Amino acid sequence: MNNPKQQKPTLTGQRFKTRKRDEKERFDPTQFQESIVQGLNQTGSDLEAVAKFLDASGAKLDYRRYAETLFDILVAGGMLAPGGTLSDDMTRTEFCLFTAQEDLETMQAYAQVFNKLIRRYKYLEKGLEEEIKKLLLFLKGFSESERNKLAMLTGILLANGHISASIVSSLFNEVLVKEGVSPAFAVKLFKAWINERDINSVAGSLRKVGMDNRMMELFPANKRSCEHFSKYFTDAGLKELSDFARNQQSIGARKELQKELQEQMSRGDPFKDIIVYVREEMKKTGISEQTMVSIVWSSVMSSVEWNKKEELVTEQAIKHLKQYSPLLSAFTSQGQSELTLLLKIQEYCYDNIHFMKSFQKIVVLLYRADVLSEEAILKWYTDAHVAKGKSVFLEQMKKFVEWLKNAEEESESDPEDEG
Repeated sequence: MNNPKQQKPTLTGQRFKTRKRDEKERFDPTQFQESIVQGLNQTGSDLEAVAKFLDASGAKLDYRRYAETLFDILVAGGMLAPGGTLSDDMTRTEFCLFTAQEDLETMQAYAQVFNKLIRRYKYLEKGLEEEIKKLLLFLKGFSESERNKLAMLTGILLANGHISASIVSSLFNEVLVKEGVSPAFAVKLFKAWINERDINSVAGSLRKVGMDNRMMELFPANKRSCEHFSKYFTDAGLKELSDFARNQQSIGARKELQKELQEQMSRGDPFKDIIVYVREEMKKTGISEQTMVSIVWSSVMSSVEWNKKEELVTEQAIKHLKQYSPLLSAFTSQGQSELTLLLKIQEYCYDNIHFMKSFQKIVVLLYRADVLSEEAILKWYTDAHVAKGKSVFLEQMKKFVEWLKNAEEESESDPEDEG
């Protein structure tokens, strides 16, 4: 009786070898490179003709499989070996980004070639981003002029949204940073990017991928300061980037300070010690009293679990703020600081709906505790308030403000009874 297993079809050795050889040929980029190089040599420096050639070639050549080869050729003229040198054993073209004229207008024209290619073959977008990441790691192998052209192109591609701002992290490579390649490249990149958009657009893109707080990493550890960053980029004509980085550092410092404040409050540290600590931080970071009173207010209001019932939260808030009024008082020595605090209270009561009816009670408490002055309250009421909850809060404050305007200094009436 025949064994059923022997009747099953099997692959012959001959057939297996043929498939393996065919697959090797399919992944061989030599023919692909020759086709692209030949086409570029024929179109020459006519970038409109280059774009049309690339558009048409996508129907015949496998762009999806050879994306890296394609972008290597468009940027450097041929396939790049590790480190950024051109491979010697393959044909190359002189019509590429690295041999083009080094100016922004020419780079914008080259960016249009990439732009049209990506629009036509959307799947190449991911390959382009991977290519740029790789090229940034190869920067040391390129000449200064080649780096400048690549930086301008990268900035324009970032502005057009074809690559993510996360590629900036490739510039944090230790060798590139140590040798000063990274910040020099960043100058050209950001100038091109800001030229296409503006600093707000650039800042938004950096924030989106968490790069906004890492810009100092363009410099070695011993030069990683806001002062050095600011001077370097201001001297290079990028004051807006310098100001952005300074602002980001300030935001980071404020977050850290608020976190530390909340920890000190939760431990029950004496107000005297907290005030000393905060004032030292103000000197160290250059934070103004207006900014500091906002931080103190946010820390005070974040240090307690608030009741969700509107009728109970006011009583809880008054008790809590009465306890912390000495801390708030320490940072309202200026009229502008008092106004800042009033606006923070207004915004807080509006943003936290359970506090909508608490506003007047809080303001009166802080008036009686000498945190807020009559002048600041009247100024807020007259023209310094913001739109958030304006009609509700002005109505709440109406009787108390009338009392402030009309009461004599010797009046014994209690302001808490008003309103």
